[in-house]
Amino acid sequence: MGKKFYEMTREERLAFVREQAGLSGEEAASFGQPLAYESAGRMVENAVGIMSLPLGIATNFLINGVERLVPMAIEEPSVIAAASKAAKIAKAKGGFTATAGRSLMIGQVQVVRLSKIDAARRKVLAKKKELLAIANSKSKSVSAVDVQARVVKDASRNRMGKMLVVELVIDTKDAMGANAVNTMCEAIAPKVEEMTGGSVVLKILSNYATMRMVKCSAVFDREELGGKEMVERILYAHALAHSDPYRAVTHNKGVMNGVDAVALATGQDFRAIEAGAHAYAARDGTYRSLTKWWRTKTGDLAGEIELPLAVGIVGGVANVHPTAKTALKVLGVKSAQELAMAIAAAGLAQNLAAIRALASEGIQKGHMRLHARNIAVMAGARGGEVERVADRIADDGQVNVERAKEVLSSIRK
Repeated sequence: MGKKFYEMTREERLAFVREQAGLSGEEAASFGQPLAYESAGRMVENAVGIMSLPLGIATNFLINGVERLVPMAIEEPSVIAAASKAAKIAKAKGGFTATAGRSLMIGQVQVVRLSKIDAARRKVLAKKKELLAIANSKSKSVSAVDVQARVVKDASRNRMGKMLVVELVIDTKDAMGANAVNTMCEAIAPKVEEMTGGSVVLKILSNYATMRMVKCSAVFDREELGGKEMVERILYAHALAHSDPYRAVTHNKGVMNGVDAVALATGQDFRAIEAGAHAYAARDGTYRSLTKWWRTKTGDLAGEIELPLAVGIVGGVANVHPTAKTALKVLGVKSAQELAMAIAAAGLAQNLAAIRALASEGIQKGHMRLHARNIAVMAGARGGEVERVADRIADDGQVNVERAKEVLSSIRK
């Protein structure tokens, strides 16, 4: 490409992305335009303005043999650069290999006040076809494919007794599907009450999308990482994240730096993604790392991430937010599964970059050098002054406004 992406001006980057993704002039312009207030007012209540986030492009991502430019919306410095660098190392060994299951979501109907709960469960399961017919009458774009029922005992201090949870399994195709799932649950609720003789309380989807799993793996060249010792140190870092929740939480925060940034850029419900991912991290009763790392037979480092990801390329914000629509086009995904795989790859890449930095010089060196630019601006630097001030205070190890003002004053003299 001649210049490396990070060396380009904004205009050059936009021109490159526009050419690679086949964007129209209007689509390319959406990267520089804030969401219209009228649109914001329709999306949320009591709207007063727009909160913007930086949007960048992570490069070097080769996912299942396809080159992808990965849009990331995030305010934290070093994340996009780190993910791009990790992806470049993975690319030398074939890039990321990923798989994603069907877009199956679970909708829950909670039934209480049942005197014969086991009999009620059997009645529901015997009437699966009837319930599915009711559910499917509410949508032409998604389809309910199964009904399950299980007994849940109240584990809270309130001792509300046993509950029957009737679960619709719904194939949401290329949508995240929250609204459709909720509508179907509400549709079957009266019939469930009639069948069981109980009272329905909740009728809502579950964001613990364990039927919608994505897995992504990659091999990272030992020498590109820094040699045998670096691989060893990364494995020690993984050992702590797998074994200690205090480290696992911060380890997974790094994973979600990549996951959330792509989710935000493409208009996904990142809160639902976060909740499901963290629940999955604690599935064996102890909160653990979302990633696994090991040494290959040739001494390289291999990594894998697995997590539930309920995402969509149709419906929701992805259809109404112009920047999200353009970001999806830049990413070039044609299905919800492809989007999920790209998001997982970003999470794995960002995790590798973070633990590599932590296991070597520490996270602050690179992070603070980037943060120094913000400090320089806060001190009043403009134009070319920003980089000069940032470099000086980063080299001095004094990344604060007071030192930045001193350096700026000396430069201007």
